Amino acid sequence: MEFRLWEQQQHRCFLCDGEIDLELHADELHIDHIIPIVHQGADDPINFALMHGRCNEKKSATNLEIARLLHRFEGIQDKARTANGRGADLDDVLGEVGGKVHNLKLKIVGDEAQYVLNVGEPHVRKTAVHTDPKSKMRYFFEVFPIEYLHHDDRINPRTIGGSLKGLMEEFYAGRPQLQVSLAWWAPGADGAGPIKVFDGQHKAAAQILLGVKKLPLRVFVEPDLKVLLQANTNAGDSLKQVAFDMAVKRHLGSALYKERIAEYRAAKRLSEGEECFSEQDLVVHFRGSRREMQKYILDSVRTAITQDADNLLMDYVEMAGKSAEKPLSYNTIEKTFFSIFLYLKPLSTPLNYLDEQGKNPRHLEHIQMVRLMNTYASEILANRWDLEEASSKLEYHLQQGESVSEKHLRAHRMSREEILHATLTFAQLIIRNFYAYTGDLIDDEKLLQSQHPDALWKRICNFLVNLRGLPCWVDKNLSGTIFGAKQNRDYWLAIFKTGSTPNGVKVLAEPLDIQKMIKSKGDD
Repeated sequence: MEFRLWEQQQHRCFLCDGEIDLELHADELHIDHIIPIVHQGADDPINFALMHGRCNEKKSATNLEIARLLHRFEGIQDKARTANGRGADLDDVLGEVGGKVHNLKLKIVGDEAQYVLNVGEPHVRKTAVHTDPKSKMRYFFEVFPIEYLHHDDRINPRTIGGSLKGLMEEFYAGRPQLQVSLAWWAPGADGAGPIKVFDGQHKAAAQILLGVKKLPLRVFVEPDLKVLLQANTNAGDSLKQVAFDMAVKRHLGSALYKERIAEYRAAKRLSEGEECFSEQDLVVHFRGSRREMQKYILDSVRTAITQDADNLLMDYVEMAGKSAEKPLSYNTIEKTFFSIFLYLKPLSTPLNYLDEQGKNPRHLEHIQMVRLMNTYASEILANRWDLEEASSKLEYHLQQGESVSEKHLRAHRMSREEILHATLTFAQLIIRNFYAYTGDLIDDEKLLQSQHPDALWKRICNFLVNLRGLPCWVDKNLSGTIFGAKQNRDYWLAIFKTGSTPNGVKVLAEPLDIQKMIKSKGDD
């Protein structure tokens, strides 16, 4: 049986498509049902597949057909992360299956959309055009070949998440989803334009991976993209219709900030690129949506920092939810670095204030936040966080007597949100003390909006190095007590300040002495 399957599969693993050597893999091969018997799969050789044992053990779906397609998607994910530093979206899936090839040339005649497809259909297609009674935007329903589909990562910057497996299983079982994907079309100079899918990318990706070559869509014709962007943002924010991760919400808010700037320039008859106005001017101008405008400003600041190509910390941050593979989540970044160091109010100085001198406050805040993040990444995580040892249940494994390297244990524990918050609170104190000692004035709420000298950055770096050297991070006996459960922020601040927990349990030999902690080991 094994030899027959090996030949039928052309010496390839059914799941990963990797080579199978019957001699070298002799003790590592599995034969399993493609469709499980519990799902009415036949207990017959026609329903058998040969695969590497490790592939069969780590598959996430019981149906081997689904598991094979999910393995293919993992390859698409890896390629997207390597190329763009993010997970895969519909654009990446389409790129793997021959999608996003053609633009559509379309014309509206009365209440009818007319167009010709280049894919096997030379005749003119005609379909009814409807008008939404509230937005007044026109749209039509049609089934399009995937060659015409493109992804709109501006309106929908989400990557494809964990719901893909469930959707694939639903479609595979013949249970269609009731809502079609949404897209928009607008012509270019030649009258042709891409069909941009902006909602329902998970459903679209699931069907495409299952081999579907055409998808039904609701296509808006030459819509107001600002309205669609706002609608999609509200769906994941105020309306809670879509489970947007916080990073996605920030990205959308940043896009809306750029839209508001363009609207302000148009209203004030300013040229493109003009920045003689302030964040506060924008808030006043859009007074009917003051709170939203303030949020968009901060979303833009956050997004610029997290998408900065020089930000080394983002290699260790899971942007969507939580992951055992990375020590930090995006939400943790918001609750620590951003909550402690970002100035959260609109600035009254022009957007281009002190640009020529290199002292623009938001720009300084940006580059110094990245420097702070990079310092933390270099001193706490780089060459210490080990993906092979990563686990959300690391403390439990220690309690069971399992071995964990000290380097990884330090990185794991120091990345906990409550500990990182206490660490950065002390870094904040170091900055304040530095300026108090030198006699220079600094706004406590705008700590990163003034240019810090290298001497101060050296102190912060020394603090992190000395903090990293504390024995509590590698004390495995503390796994069931101090590190056994997540604590609040005050818990670790108390430890840093007193050496003990709020209820008196000794953790450090002595309270943290900032003057000692900011010195390098070679200093007196």
